[in-house]
Amino acid sequence: MAIVPESKNWTWVLQQRCPDCGFDAASVDYDDLPSLLRADVQAWRDVLARPDAAVRPDDSTWSALEYSAHVRDVHRIFLARLELVLAEDDPSFANWDQDATAVAEKYSTRDPGVVAEELAVAAAASADAFARVPAGLRQRAGLRSDGSRFTVDTLARYYVHDPVHHLWDVQH
Repeated sequence: MAIVPESKNWTWVLQQRCPDCGFDAASVDYDDLPSLLRADVQAWRDVLARPDAAVRPDDSTWSALEYSAHVRDVHRIFLARLELVLAEDDPSFANWDQDATAVAEKYSTRDPGVVAEELAVAAAASADAFARVPAGLRQRAGLRSDGSRFTVDTLARYYVHDPVHHLWDVQH
């Protein structure tokens, strides 16, 4: 069986605790979000060091390597979205098809050590960028292609859930 493309709208994580990973975006102070991104990196390095990192647990679930490559790209995408929100008034974010990217970029064939380093660099760049945003600019906003509106604050909260949640995915 092939991987079924993700179709959920996860914006609900901005209002309630995730029942799977336990992340509660509403309870985290914005200024703590960058440190959460940085802290998550070592756990991803540990995941990618596992001998079975490239093995799918079943035919319909990404391997830890594929999840890691996805998380690397999430860091990159959200950094680009942050930069766009800070540079333009009410920009629209380009649609990102994570499943098409996984196939096109051949996540399953990547070198785990390279992905670990790329993920660390991307997470640090994004964490640093979110940390530099002064409080007065955190209400600047942009729109996702489905019409969901994100401020810098909600974008950060929504974004941090992704690497935390996927770490939970590969550990359970």
